[in-house]
This record gives sequence, structure tokens and C-alpha cells, in this order.
Amino acid sequence: MIVGVLMVCYVVFGGMLATTWVQIVKAVLLISGTIMLSILVMAHFGFSLGAFFDAIAHVKDGGKVVNFLNPGLRYKPPYGALDLISLGLALIFGTAGLPHILVRFYTVPDARTARISVVWAMAIIGTFYIMTTFLGFGAATIVGKDFIARNGGTNMSAPLLAQRLGGDVFFAFISSIAFATILAVVAGLTISASTSFAHDFWENVVHHGKPQDPRTSVRVARITAFVVGAVAIALAIGLSNFNVAFLVGLAFALAASANLPVIVLSIYWRRFTTEGAVAGLATGLLSSLALIVVSPSIMGIDAPTVAKAARHLIQMRPLFPLENPGIVSIPLGFAGAFIGTLMSRVDTAAEHKFIELEVRANTGLGSEKPMPH
Repeated sequence: MIVGVLMVCYVVFGGMLATTWVQIVKAVLLISGTIMLSILVMAHFGFSLGAFFDAIAHVKDGGKVVNFLNPGLRYKPPYGALDLISLGLALIFGTAGLPHILVRFYTVPDARTARISVVWAMAIIGTFYIMTTFLGFGAATIVGKDFIARNGGTNMSAPLLAQRLGGDVFFAFISSIAFATILAVVAGLTISASTSFAHDFWENVVHHGKPQDPRTSVRVARITAFVVGAVAIALAIGLSNFNVAFLVGLAFALAASANLPVIVLSIYWRRFTTEGAVAGLATGLLSSLALIVVSPSIMGIDAPTVAKAARHLIQMRPLFPLENPGIVSIPLGFAGAFIGTLMSRVDTAAEHKFIELEVRANTGLGSEKPMPH
């Protein structure tokens, strides 16, 4: 409830500026904390990669020694390889389609700054993903898988590793980073949802694109933020006994299946139409949601807090074998956008506008300067 209330306050009273600042603070803390923790892990092994990977090959798991360098420990046959590829596709392509990532482009003054921001983001994100090797393997070798399982599960791997290497103070610091990260991400998602509702639904659907008083739109966005925050808090309380970390990969799959095809085709295909965009969004969204519902991520899990009828459905054998649907739903999203475009009328005027936009995107000619608002 505290996280939810703070998130709503950030969005409603601070808007994009407050959300941006909490993202900046989170990024600095996250990268610095990860670097410090990675250095401590390597210091534990005398900064020897040989000793580090040798320890990874002799991890104790339930009283027996397991080589964590061998494949198949997490993703097992017969669908393990496909599941891993599907997750990789979702994580790679989903990053480009997440709304709270895309909304960051509204905070830069021009196209040149946007490109610089993307380069910096790629470098920072890539570095962070590399350092997760030291965090995960470090937790398994230094803290121990059995100890982690008894003290909060896999979600507590990094904090417990920090406690083992740096004591309670460092444990508190890493925990605060996790808190800041949750707050920043949820605030970004909330402001994306509220502004999209105010602009796309309130202005363009309810009022059919007619000019509205900006104060009214801001008020609608704030009310939406309150509603989204309340729903999020209610869901969090209701699902407090669930380990919902698996939803992260599924969120990436949704973004990669629904948003990415529309973004890519809008940039590179001049024939692409509004009907194609709607078809791609609908196909990618519905297919990914349907596959998630019948996948092992939902079906087959232990859900003691769910109603008896729903529990029976959830504990059935999964109809779709992969935990992440990206390998199927992403191509379906592209196919829906492609077929929807071919079935729609050719818009010659829109194709000319595409050429104009392409020149503007690559040269900056005609790009509007930032306006105070």
C-alpha cells in the first residue's frame, strides 16, 4: 500500500518531471549498487575468473553438487531450448515496445538528444545484464541455493548476497534500490496509462479528436492515475501470496507481440496503414494473452488462495508447453499487421507523408523545437 500511494503521489502531483527524476535516481542507485556487489563477488574469489567459474561448477543443491554451467537446469527437455529462445526474444524485442520505456522519448528536446539517449541506454542496460552473471552465480556459490530457498526464495538472491558480503548496512542499501526500482517502474507505467487514456480515449474517442481544454485533459489523466493506482494496490494485496516475478518476462512478451510490430512497420514500411496497426495490436495482444493463460506460467501452478473452481482450471495440464509465448505471438503480431495492411485501402497521401517523415527522422529537417507546456 505504501509503494502504491507513493507511486500515485509521484504521478498525480509531480507528473512527468517527478517520474523522470525518480527514474534517474533509480538508475544511478541500481548501476552503482550492482557494480559494488559485482566487485565484492569477484573480491571473494580473489578477482580470479577461474576460481569463480570453478565454484559455479560445484554448487550445492539439496545435499548434492550441481554444475551450474551445464544447460538444462532451468529449462528442461523437451521444450527447454524453445522456451529459452522464446524468453530471449521477448526480453530483446519487448524492451523496444514497453510503454514506460517509449515514454522516455517525450522528455528529450530533439531527435539528436533522443539518439544519444538510446546509445547511453543500450550501454548501461548491456552492462547491467552482464553484471547479473556475477549476481546470480555469486548468490548460488556464496550464499547457497538451499539458504536462499529457506529465506525468501529467488527474489531475495541479491539482497542476501549483499548481506553476506557487506553486512546489514549493504543489505539495507540493496533493498532500498529494489524499492526505488519498483517505485520508478510502476510510476512510469502509471503515467503511461493515464496520459494514454486522457489523450487516446478521452480526446480522440469520446470527443472525436475535437480540441479540449488542456486542464480537463490533465484532470482526466490524474483521475486515471488514481484508478490505476487503486486497482494495482488491490491486486497486490489479493495476490500477496503469489511469486509474481514470472510476470516480468510475460510483460516483455506482450510488448514485443503487440507494440513492436506496429513500431517497426511504421518506421520501415510506407504501405503500412492504420487498419494494419490496429490488426497487429489486436493480434499480438490477444494471441500472447491467450497463450499465457494456457501456458505453464498460469496452468499447473499451486494457487491455494484462488476459489475452488478457478483452482481446478489453473491446476490442469497446460495446453501450451512454453512458459513464454514470444516465439509464437511475436510472429503472429507481425502477420496480423501485415495482413491487415494488405486488406486495407492504399493511402497515397499517407505514403507521401511517410517519405517526409523518413527524411525528417534521418536528417532532423523540419523537426519542431520543444515547446513549454
